[in-house]
Amino acid sequence: MTASETATDRFRHWAGNMIARRLGGSGSGYSAEKAREVYQSSTMGALLDGVYDGDVTIAEILTHGDFGLGTFNHLDGEMVVLDGTCYHLRADGSATVAAASDRTPFAAVTHFWPDTTLPVTHGGSRADALALIDESILSENLVYAVRITGTFSTMRTRTVMAQTPPYEPLTEATKGQAETDFTDVTGTLAGFRMPDYEQGVSVAGYHLHFLNSDHTRGGHSLDFRMDRGDITISTASELHLSLPRSGKFLDASLSVGDIADQIRQAEGGG
Repeated sequence: MTASETATDRFRHWAGNMIARRLGGSGSGYSAEKAREVYQSSTMGALLDGVYDGDVTIAEILTHGDFGLGTFNHLDGEMVVLDGTCYHLRADGSATVAAASDRTPFAAVTHFWPDTTLPVTHGGSRADALALIDESILSENLVYAVRITGTFSTMRTRTVMAQTPPYEPLTEATKGQAETDFTDVTGTLAGFRMPDYEQGVSVAGYHLHFLNSDHTRGGHSLDFRMDRGDITISTASELHLSLPRSGKFLDASLSVGDIADQIRQAEGGG
């Protein structure tokens, strides 16, 4: 098969899926179950232990979802997936479209299917926005993809810097993180609300990455204040966990007693 034929086949597959979703049918390759699935490569526990290199390409990740987040090999910045495009957010705060051949040690994506839209008409803090979501969800035991789009009076982000072997644990690597403060910025927060029992496999609670409306800057969200916009929620009841079968993951220490504290330290309350 030629490269052009591969591209054509992929386009036909994508188009068939999109048409089926719009019509509510079961077109070529479309699965209602997959539309409600979060696909995750590796675990947060492995990332905590310094497993910063994976074999999964961005091209592969995008076959499993059009929305999500993660990081890149060597812990080189943050990842945001919006509307089927993967963005690479770097330590200087810049954002570019990731190469299909880039690889990731950790990513979580889903096909975003909005169930609930919550308009925000008055300014409020991060805690206010998350409380609004908590009040609207069906159960704390399901997985929710969360998209918050609007105008933010303040947005504080951090982006980890690329690491070199031998890798330090994530709690040490994030000590050198670069922080950026945005004011009066429009953009989107993308991420997940995971149940408490997912701690270590994922990040329990909220994990959100920010991308501005120009798709030129962003990072891992530490705090924000939202003026107005919309919060959109997509509910998932399936979690597909894909584990590496080679490399450092096989020897990683994943049974850490204080893993919740380590994640809070590394993620900065994200």
